[in-house]
This record gives sequence, structure tokens and C-alpha cells, in this order.
Amino acid sequence: MNQKRPEPVQIVKQRRDAALRALVAGIPFVQFLGIAFERHGDELTAVLKFDDMQIGNPELPALHGGVTAAFLETAALVELGWQNLWHEIESGRLDAESLNPATLPRMPKTIDITVDYLRSGLPRDAYARARVNRSGRRYASVRVEAWQDNRMRPMAQATGHFLMPSPSPE
Repeated sequence: MNQKRPEPVQIVKQRRDAALRALVAGIPFVQFLGIAFERHGDELTAVLKFDDMQIGNPELPALHGGVTAAFLETAALVELGWQNLWHEIESGRLDAESLNPATLPRMPKTIDITVDYLRSGLPRDAYARARVNRSGRRYASVRVEAWQDNRMRPMAQATGHFLMPSPSPE
């Protein structure tokens, strides 16, 4: 019995990285805020690189609440998009050369998001991870947690509900 040989790991990594770059490039706000994404297997960590323009209260100084909320919402949206692409990426149906924001499926739309500000965001890099609680054909629920120096001391958390895009007719 002949089994198909698995793809070399470098090819799989290149395809995953290209899919993530294309997914993130389709969200202009990501570049404006300076959000980057680190990928380890199928797990994503959003990184908000500190910039003085993110300060809301210069007296403390503390990150602006809107920046924190946008960071959490973006982490949730990218996680949903990443989860929706994962099977396509792993099956090899998406190749690195053809990936760009125009060829990717549409992104989910935010229905609502509730942010809990647990402590002031300090003037330094922040990190966030999102976990999809439920994702169906029409609706998804995502929980996100953001921290700075210590993951056990989150600075904010959010729960968001999203409208999933209709499948594209093929």
C-alpha cells in the first residue's frame, strides 16, 4: 500500500506564514495600530508594539481604552479568520503564491464586544490571545485576554459575538 508522503515541514510553515500575512494585510487598522501576530503551530498571539500615540492619559501614562478595545477586537477577528482558513491551509488547497487579501474568504463582522478593563495598560508592549468558544455557520463567540508583563495578570479581557460570512459560491 502506497501512502502519500507528507509535505516537508518548511513548505507547510511557508504556507501557514503566507496565509497569516495575507489575512492580516486585509485589515488596514492592524498596520495603523502596529499589531503583529506570532504563530506557533495553529496558535496565534497578537502583539501590540508600544507607540507614544497609543497613550490616552499622559499623566499616568496609560494606554487609551479605545486602543485596548481595538487590540482585543482585532485579535478576535484574526483568530476567527485563522480558524476558518486552517483546514484550507493544511490540506494544501491554498498555496503561498496565490494568497493575498483579495483571494481570502471574507472576514466576520462584529455584532458586539464587551471589554473588561482590569488594570491600566502601561507604556510597553501588550499581548493577546483569543479563544473561539463557538463557531457555527452564522455566528461565533470569542473570548480574548490581553496582558503585558505577566500573563497571569491580564490588563483587559473581552467577549465578542461575530456574524460569520456566507460561504462564497464556487
